Amino acid sequence: MNIMSEGAKRLEGQAAFKVLARARQLERQGRGILHFEIGEPCFDTPVHIIEAERRAIENKHTHYVSSYGIPELRKAVCKEIEKTRGFLPDPEQVLITPGANSIIFFTAACVANPNEEVIYPDPGFFTYRSALGYLGNKQRPAPLLEENEFRMNPEDVKERITDDTRLIIMNSPQNPTGSVMTKNEIEEMAEIAEEHDVYLLTDEIYSKMTYERKHHTPSIRDECRERTILLDGFSKKYAMTGWRLGYAVGPKAIIKKMGLLLQTTVSCTPPFIQHAGIGALEGGDKCIEDMMGEFKQRRDIIIKGLNKIPGISCVMPQGAFYAFPNITGTGMSSDEFVSCLLEKGGIAILSGPDFGEYGEGFVRFSYATDIEKIKEALERMEALF
Repeated sequence: MNIMSEGAKRLEGQAAFKVLARARQLERQGRGILHFEIGEPCFDTPVHIIEAERRAIENKHTHYVSSYGIPELRKAVCKEIEKTRGFLPDPEQVLITPGANSIIFFTAACVANPNEEVIYPDPGFFTYRSALGYLGNKQRPAPLLEENEFRMNPEDVKERITDDTRLIIMNSPQNPTGSVMTKNEIEEMAEIAEEHDVYLLTDEIYSKMTYERKHHTPSIRDECRERTILLDGFSKKYAMTGWRLGYAVGPKAIIKKMGLLLQTTVSCTPPFIQHAGIGALEGGDKCIEDMMGEFKQRRDIIIKGLNKIPGISCVMPQGAFYAFPNITGTGMSSDEFVSCLLEKGGIAILSGPDFGEYGEGFVRFSYATDIEKIKEALERMEALF
């Protein structure tokens, strides 16, 4: 029997794991592969976070808890939002999730019906398209253009809104381009959502990972009480990718339904992991500042190096840990370039179209690796080109 639902047929998954699988296959054949495909900090999780988790296990926090999250972490998130965004939400506005990725699916599932429209950035994070495709939403990609440093343009969003639009997704700092929207652009996005009475999901998973430009949020406009749903988490900024811990802040009614969807699918987020989250939020930001100092050095090296290679040019990213160079000068398509780098250069990266149709002509490097590997990759590319 080989019958699948229409939703299952539309599932795409994440391209990074497909490239990783091919890279691992080459490694098993004895090839030395440099990994720039996975968006994962190479740093260890800070010790104070590990200790918080260890204490939680010793204190037997290993059983079922509320699907919405333990009260201590929900309150800690409220304090974090007050400190970083300037408003204090109610704990009932907070949902703790096993990874922030699921919040994208939960939000779309709870605010938009099949065939209703969702606007999202393109190029943009894989899960936007995959989740919306599975749910049967009409996808309305808004292009992120190189001439605008890949920042989402509010005017492009306005042009795509119709009577069927239910949700706008924005992401700053952005994956895959590393762009950071300006304060004015952020405020315009909040105004558009309010004017057209649609929900706004603001993906801020890289909120503390910026360089020269500051992070701003549209959530301050309604304090996540009416239409704004804020997505954030611990994976990137605390080097906790394997811990799978995120949170959403939004209108109480939407958070309640999202919590029921979480309850239906995974029951709850492991409590000892949630206690690690408390340790992260209460442990201060020095670990993040130290990590970002390292990332800035790596960013500067890889961008300078990429811009020296014939046929390649790259805008300076302002956040996260991604470079999104233009490779049209090589005469290759994005997929051809990625294949060439992996098969001939032993460098694993991702193709721009993996992130949407407007990604053609570009590729993504995740420079969340050590400096020596970045330098070696640049040397290999110079030899190739």
